[in-house]
Amino acid sequence: MSKAKKIVLVIAAVLIVGLLVYVAVSGGSLGKVSCMDCHGEGLIDGAKCEVCGGEGLVRGSAWALLPPIIAIGLALITKEVYSSLFVGIAVGGLMYTNFDFLGTMDAVTKDGLIEAVTGNAGIFIFLVELGIIVALVNKAGGSAAFGKWAATHIKTRMGAMLATFVLGVLIFIDDYFNCLTVGSVMRPVTDGHKVSRAKLAYLIDATAAPVCMIAPISSWAAAVSSYAEDGQGLKLFISAIPYNFYSLLTFVFIIAICVMGFDYGSMAMHEYNAVYKNDLYSTGERVEEKDDTPNPNGKVIDLVLPIIVLIVVSVFALVYNGGIFSGSDFVTAFADTDATVALPWAGILALIFTVGYLIIRRIINFKEAMDSIPKGFFAMVPPILILTFATALKNMTSLMGAKYYVADLMNGAAASLQNYLPAIIFIVACVLAFATGTSWGTFGILIPIVTYLFANTPDSPLLIIGISACLAGAVCGDHCSPISDTTIMSSAGAQCNHINHVSTQLPYALTVASVSFVSFIIAGFVQSWYISLPIAVILMLGTIFVIKYITKNRQKAEQTKQR
Repeated sequence: MSKAKKIVLVIAAVLIVGLLVYVAVSGGSLGKVSCMDCHGEGLIDGAKCEVCGGEGLVRGSAWALLPPIIAIGLALITKEVYSSLFVGIAVGGLMYTNFDFLGTMDAVTKDGLIEAVTGNAGIFIFLVELGIIVALVNKAGGSAAFGKWAATHIKTRMGAMLATFVLGVLIFIDDYFNCLTVGSVMRPVTDGHKVSRAKLAYLIDATAAPVCMIAPISSWAAAVSSYAEDGQGLKLFISAIPYNFYSLLTFVFIIAICVMGFDYGSMAMHEYNAVYKNDLYSTGERVEEKDDTPNPNGKVIDLVLPIIVLIVVSVFALVYNGGIFSGSDFVTAFADTDATVALPWAGILALIFTVGYLIIRRIINFKEAMDSIPKGFFAMVPPILILTFATALKNMTSLMGAKYYVADLMNGAAASLQNYLPAIIFIVACVLAFATGTSWGTFGILIPIVTYLFANTPDSPLLIIGISACLAGAVCGDHCSPISDTTIMSSAGAQCNHINHVSTQLPYALTVASVSFVSFIIAGFVQSWYISLPIAVILMLGTIFVIKYITKNRQKAEQTKQR
């Protein structure tokens, strides 16, 4: 670590200690706000509100957002994610228990880490299953065969990046599945065309959540539908798609930078090193493990068939878990499904099929198949650890009432800033998702608030635009956050250093977010997607051209100085 970074770290440590002392003395983290479930009345349909106990007030303050801010700041300074997340968890535990040591240990262990493992057990199993499948396919030579095939069909870097984008769009069922599958399939292709791992991680991350957020048949659509009124969830979700500027403009941005062939920010350095120095990583540890020599008899079908089986079985598992055999229709089954159960369910069958298929093909034997199990598990240990710590940090934030503070903040802005509400909702959702690392949790908090804000005008276009702003902001904040599960999965799928991924994609995400913010202001007044969406696309393309022009001029100036 450089001397400058050490100084910054010392300053950050002093600032953190100072803030904690202030919180301990003032008791600020114990503040209360109006209960959003009973709207501060203490009663729901004449009965005492279970959330606030009839008091009308619940715990919530701006201090609830301090632990994730500390964790994110330390991660960006130190480039070390595990210790940074743990510091955030510890700070959250201290503030939640008002600095009681034994209470802090109970909160961090029980409500934080153990609850995180329990809640994510299904995803952990799916990660391990997918890691084993990848190890099996690599050992069988399927990935190497696909890489050779791609080398003859995908002849340019632009083609490799656009193919990654297209595959990400096609796998719209679930973001976790998207991240890991696209990374496994496209990594040999992008490596062959010298696309940096940071750029691959960005392409995966920038496609996974946005496409799920605008696909009516996806786990995300099901989640959003569950927060709306009965029977109106899917209709509301579909109506909101044309106004989901962040997701749609992200696609425009990806296509534009791939076709135009330029990068900026720290991503430019990573891409330069990949192309001219044959270094796909640039900085940080090389997270890719060395694979055993693949079987030279492997074929493309040895990669494609297991992935196709996994996709088909995953779709079936999602609707089966949602109750399609109990009389529910396809859409309802998707709305009622639980991906944390369905995906590991599907992963078991796909894994059994893959082992059996590869043994029957005689390109691996039973011992080699069993040896791939620990290899697949070891490959997924880093994302499992990060996801555990990130979820524990989210739990600490929830215990301190972050969602109630945000709800109270939103209610205060509703009356006087009606036409600006979509833009305000977008910013609030961005900040909340960034700080908590969860898009699902963010729109789960904000959708009821947004519908409440427009309860007196349910037919107003602003309701639809407000819901879109909520969903777009949730995706944006989640996209930027280093503690987001989707961001973590994208790093794992690309086998990219996690902090490298976060720091390189942040300028890109903020560029799209800025244009989206302006677009939501326009939409708040125009209230027609036929007008506001084309304007948003034009603004996005114009912004990209301006950035390219500025970047080129800056590079020319630097070259002139060097001469």
